[in-house]
Amino acid sequence: MKIFDYNQVKNPEYYRDGRMDAHSDHAYYKNWEEFEEKESSYRYSLNGIWKFHYAKNYISTIKGFEKEEYSCAAWDDIYVPAHIQMEGYDIPQYANVQYPWEGHEEVHPGEIPEQFNPVASYVKYFRLPKELEGKRVFVSFQGVESGFALWMNGRFVGYSEDSFTPSEFELTEYVKDGENKLALQVFKWTSGSWCEDQDFFRFSGIFRDVYLYTVPEVHIYDLQIQATPDETLQQAELKLDLKAWGNGKVKVELSIEAEVVLEEEKLIGDVNAVKSYFRWQVNDPELWSAEEPRLYDLKMEIYDLKDNLQEVILQRIGFRRFEMKDGLMLLNGKRIVFKGVNRHEFSSVTGRYVSEEELIKDLKNMKQHNINAIRTCHYPNASKIYELCDEYGFYMIDETNLESHGTWDVAEVTKDYSETVPYDKPEWQGLVLDRANSMYQRDKNHASILIWSCGNESCGGKDIYEMCRFFHGADPTRLVHYEGVFHDRRYNDTSDMESQMYTSVEGIREFFAKEKEKPFICCEYTHAMGNSCGAMHKYTELTDTEPRYQGGFIWDYIDQSIYKKDRYGREFQAYGGDFGDRPTDYNFSGNGIVYGGERESSPKMQEVKFNYQNISAEVKEKQVRVINKNLFLNTDCYDCKVTLAKNGIPIQTEILETFVEPLSEMTYALPVKKTEQPGEYTVTVSFHLKEDTKWAKAGYEIAFGQYVYQVEGTKKEKTLDVNELTVIRSLHNIGVKGNHFEVIFSVLNGGLVSYKYAGREMIEAIPKPNFWRAPTDNDCGNLMQMRYAQWKIASLYASHKEYRKGMYGPAHEPKVEEKEGAVKVTLTYLLPTMPASECELSYEVTGDGRIKTTLSYDSVPELGDMPEFGVLFKVNADYDCLKWYGLGPKETYADRKKGAKLGIYANKVKENMAKYIVPQECGAKEEVRWATVTDRKGRGIWFEMDKNQGPMMFSALPYTPHEIENAMHAYELPKVHYTVIRVAKEQMGIGGDDSWGARTHKEYLVNPEKRMEFSFYFKGI
Repeated sequence: MKIFDYNQVKNPEYYRDGRMDAHSDHAYYKNWEEFEEKESSYRYSLNGIWKFHYAKNYISTIKGFEKEEYSCAAWDDIYVPAHIQMEGYDIPQYANVQYPWEGHEEVHPGEIPEQFNPVASYVKYFRLPKELEGKRVFVSFQGVESGFALWMNGRFVGYSEDSFTPSEFELTEYVKDGENKLALQVFKWTSGSWCEDQDFFRFSGIFRDVYLYTVPEVHIYDLQIQATPDETLQQAELKLDLKAWGNGKVKVELSIEAEVVLEEEKLIGDVNAVKSYFRWQVNDPELWSAEEPRLYDLKMEIYDLKDNLQEVILQRIGFRRFEMKDGLMLLNGKRIVFKGVNRHEFSSVTGRYVSEEELIKDLKNMKQHNINAIRTCHYPNASKIYELCDEYGFYMIDETNLESHGTWDVAEVTKDYSETVPYDKPEWQGLVLDRANSMYQRDKNHASILIWSCGNESCGGKDIYEMCRFFHGADPTRLVHYEGVFHDRRYNDTSDMESQMYTSVEGIREFFAKEKEKPFICCEYTHAMGNSCGAMHKYTELTDTEPRYQGGFIWDYIDQSIYKKDRYGREFQAYGGDFGDRPTDYNFSGNGIVYGGERESSPKMQEVKFNYQNISAEVKEKQVRVINKNLFLNTDCYDCKVTLAKNGIPIQTEILETFVEPLSEMTYALPVKKTEQPGEYTVTVSFHLKEDTKWAKAGYEIAFGQYVYQVEGTKKEKTLDVNELTVIRSLHNIGVKGNHFEVIFSVLNGGLVSYKYAGREMIEAIPKPNFWRAPTDNDCGNLMQMRYAQWKIASLYASHKEYRKGMYGPAHEPKVEEKEGAVKVTLTYLLPTMPASECELSYEVTGDGRIKTTLSYDSVPELGDMPEFGVLFKVNADYDCLKWYGLGPKETYADRKKGAKLGIYANKVKENMAKYIVPQECGAKEEVRWATVTDRKGRGIWFEMDKNQGPMMFSALPYTPHEIENAMHAYELPKVHYTVIRVAKEQMGIGGDDSWGARTHKEYLVNPEKRMEFSFYFKGI
């Protein structure tokens, strides 16, 4: 009788024992009635409550717990599927490159931690359901992290590793009548954990579905389908390879939209377990793509030799041809562009167990934002996503569960690869090939998968090259990807395409100058950590000008954050370190274009949607050039709307009929006429769904372009009498009074201390020059705080020059100029920079209560550029309603505003605090013409930029940049007392090429020599 030897868990050559061979993920049912109900009598779920014991290491486990006579009735209960760390045992731990045991125990590849290496012992008592009695019985574990030993009724059944593909065992000889005892020990870290050093939270346990199943006397254990058109795309060969248990026959029907394409009956058998091979020719196949995910129904009815129905199978298949030709990746003969995301399988509620509802929400959201490709970073996902990607239409890179980043990043410097795995080491080759095979066998029939990936960030070497050879040998219809050859060119053919991470656009161009054969993709790019994705457009524009650049995959889709409560019981999104987990990489888990929690889109998604749109509308005053980047869809699939707005208010909408073939362009006259009435006009051309789809309703906008133009005219200005203003000069203050308002400037405190309208004070603090923003994650990564620290100090501690002179000599008042209809007060601020610098802030008060404000700064060459150039106001938090005429609806920045439209928008001030897991700069509005901040009665302050100055950057938040910067979690922010308004000429771009050194692109920095003019005044209803 086999026994389990725990010492083998440390052996990289021991990764399966008694486990069945991997096979396709097809479902089978007794008949079509069961299929309709999606309830197979051949399957019995073991999800639910299991008995559970937790031990911090193997020594602490209960020996003999698996025996029938040992009662586990008094053990704890635990839910399956679930991570034990999400059920109250151990803690979640987030680590990126470093291994989670580093600093606790010194272990090397081939060893595992001994002092702390949690072991989860599970027991499930069950009676065989009637449908399984007297039949072959199997158990399937869809995902167990990271290795486990299995016993049935006290007997050792087997062992398996690879957390992310199914592990199945036959239990027939172990089951009995009456109560059965299924027992597992799940080890958090095994030898295989050296190959599971992904950038994610570290969990363990049975985290995917578990079920028993049986098979009929004649059963299709494995099926392989290849539906490949020839080069003409007019004919396709359908290959069906079946591995049958038992002798019988199969009736095959291929149909699409109820139209039967072929029907045939074939004999099948299991002689020597040789597959049964069938081939058919299909004429004029309807082709599958992400744009048109056309799927055929392949129905199979399996009979025994006496014509008794044994099982039915329905496999949805897509005919598509994917190939490399002349240095380009082609889908159905067309150059493909991946507009992709990396997607960790993650939920803030359940960790890596993602519900079908959450999964569908993700896919719908991706389609709505023009994402067409998914890389399953960095492991095979649960099987359901592949089926749904076939249906919804996504191109997939399916990635093997392999990452050993922590074993080779230091070796890149030392050049000592002795502890790098798998590299060229023969003892690791079987493990990685097993993982590749398990993924391939399960997922091979899904049309959505175009590329197999050998894993991620595991350097290079012979072992990974052998994975590539396996994929090519098993599947000639797909390509193979691996980024790590970038670090080890000895086996450069491991990857069919050049794949790199976070390479700049300039770097990609340099690659093409040297390399003339391979196409290039960014398997990770535009790092979306916190407030990011600036200058993403440079990458997407490159796909239009460089054919061999075929797109990329944003890192990544969703923030890895977990619901947790602070010490006062308030729920928040927690990240690395919040669970007492050490070592940890803190908030580096927050890289998503979608927030954790409710999986809502972050403001970054607005830019992603525009950069990924497949139709470009280049609008001019009288015409629009429509560029159709779709590979297979004509623009007549969409409704095209043309909207004319004046000063942000729509005044006309017309329908434009377009008929632009795929990969073509046409120019159309606009159905709206230019008016001669003075004002600012926008013409927006947008494309909308004509019909409901799986992922959005009819009318949903999928692409747009916008043009802005001015019609000049004479604006009648009110002539004010100088007598309407009264200037009051006191020893320490200067007052200006007009009808219904008064303004006070303080000589002592150096600035505007009061602006009252109708007796109500409108400001809470002296407006000050502001040169700072709360650092973003990208800023922190490129040491922006260190490089720009003087501008933070200048914003906090700028000193009123006139008052300072009074401290050490004759008193000096601010400069006061009285002219017709206006009073202008100018203050000079000393900035505590090295070398010293100055700026001027002047206020010109006119008789209607308007205050024209001018901020000027003459650049000091040694100081260079600054994060922002503007003025900061504090008003009462009752003024919490924002309305603006500018870019929107989401926040925009100098390098992230192409996806925004010029228009009039409104929200609450608090809504501009983006839910980045670490508070940081957010909520900015670019190209703002005017903005109002009012209370619920509609009373407040109106801000507008001088028309000769161009539009402004405007921000209204509940906190100052400094308060935001001081908080590492939203709950650390203070209670709200003010609305903080920033009116700026410019703010630097946010960057995003990466978050560990890449800076904002030069063209999006703030020119240090600045002058800005804007006005503010009371706004009533």
